[in-house]
Amino acid sequence: MNRLRLALTKGRIEKQTIALFEKIGYDCSQIKEKGRRLILEVEDFDVLLAKPDDVITYIEYGVCDLGIVGKDTIAEKDGKFYEVLDLGFGKCKFALANKKNVDFYEGSGVKTIATKYPNIARSFFESKNMDVRIIKIEGSVEVAPILGLADGIVDIVETGNTLVANGLEVKEDIMDISSRLIVNTASMKLKMDKINNFISKLESVI
Repeated sequence: MNRLRLALTKGRIEKQTIALFEKIGYDCSQIKEKGRRLILEVEDFDVLLAKPDDVITYIEYGVCDLGIVGKDTIAEKDGKFYEVLDLGFGKCKFALANKKNVDFYEGSGVKTIATKYPNIARSFFESKNMDVRIIKIEGSVEVAPILGLADGIVDIVETGNTLVANGLEVKEDIMDISSRLIVNTASMKLKMDKINNFISKLESVI
């Protein structure tokens, strides 16, 4: 495949990436008016819209050369690719939170953590040499401490309004998150000039 192919996360990252591409001068009309098409042309490269986890999969297996995905997905999946550029949008953070005015670290028992991101949570507590019990929750993790299912949560925090509304508060920041450009390892060697040119264009408008 001669043209570069980019896997782009659907939704908010998609919209913010379109704005970035348009600053460069790319015609993004095909992405905006995609209809039912799955692979879209943007001048000298193609775009495949995908869910975050699938972006990682497409890059690792080499069906896409480049990907734009959140740092949260990158950290949780821990795949084999190059993370080459912080795009500067989609900013938020991972944080440890629990009930307001309750000391999470008090006591000697094993704490229970509810999270959508078990690998990130496990790594964080391992760095503190803490044994924790991790429960994976796919829905709203904020309810877990309220129900007594967990002592705390590890989750993405943007404004913190949901925490406050449910009587929780951030106890510790874990990791800053933003959207990142990732590159397939083989593509970086085989298409180095095209990829470096693409990166330079992005850098010029960030």
